[in-house]
Amino acid sequence: MKKVWIIALGLSAGLIAGCGSGEEKKNESANSGKELTIKGSDTVLPLTQSESEEYGKKHADARLIVTGGGSGTGITALIDGNTDIAMSSRKIKLDERMSLENAKKPFSEVIVAHDALGVIVNPFNKVSELTREQLEGIFTGKITNWKEVGGEEMKIVVYSRETSSGTYEFFKEHVMDDKNYASTVLNMPATGGIIESVSKTKGAIGYVGLAYIEKSVKPLKVSFDSGKTFVAPSMENAKNQSYPITRPLYYYYLNESEEFTKPFVDFVLSAEGQKIVETVGYVPVK
Repeated sequence: MKKVWIIALGLSAGLIAGCGSGEEKKNESANSGKELTIKGSDTVLPLTQSESEEYGKKHADARLIVTGGGSGTGITALIDGNTDIAMSSRKIKLDERMSLENAKKPFSEVIVAHDALGVIVNPFNKVSELTREQLEGIFTGKITNWKEVGGEEMKIVVYSRETSSGTYEFFKEHVMDDKNYASTVLNMPATGGIIESVSKTKGAIGYVGLAYIEKSVKPLKVSFDSGKTFVAPSMENAKNQSYPITRPLYYYYLNESEEFTKPFVDFVLSAEGQKIVETVGYVPVK
């Protein structure tokens, strides 16, 4: 289900309300009196929610609407003029870039954080590590039982994000060597659905961004050197680049709306904004 997060200050605010101090009035943003819409990646969603909340506290007139739905959804909305900022967990595709160029809509790409993509299983699963080749086999359907990778006799139930997700595409390219997902893979519309499904299904496996990993699931150590070294997804391992499944997270916005969107983007890239990046569970770019 698509998530919507609205940050608004003022007497009519639903989630945060307050009267701007003199200092806050000095910090009022260029989007005064107008909604700033941010749409796209579910991976980037929790980060943007937290950033929006803090930004709203500093800008008494700010109103931000944050919606998930997937990277492709966000970029399509940017092309169609239905969002001010597109959140994406993958780089913009050539056809998307061409659509914007053909419409004479020059745009900016900003990396706001980095993420480690964790492979998760049910906590009762005895398997604690897999190689990239084994992951490829599981998600392409060549490996169908946990006993084939050192586990017990149990069918593997594979969960993935849906095709509009940047995480879906990143995993396909960087973990599955660009091979196709098996037809038996269960595609979920949101990352939260993967967490819930894996936590309730003993034979399940899926993948989520680092910030989504919680106690109800078990993250696996993975190896990209044919089993010589297995590394767990963690903030420390993402920072030192020892964890192999890492990626940048993006904001895209049209240059024509830069005066309106850039104050928020600049806040995310500021020292304060990057501190929030780490607090939420991602890796700062600075």
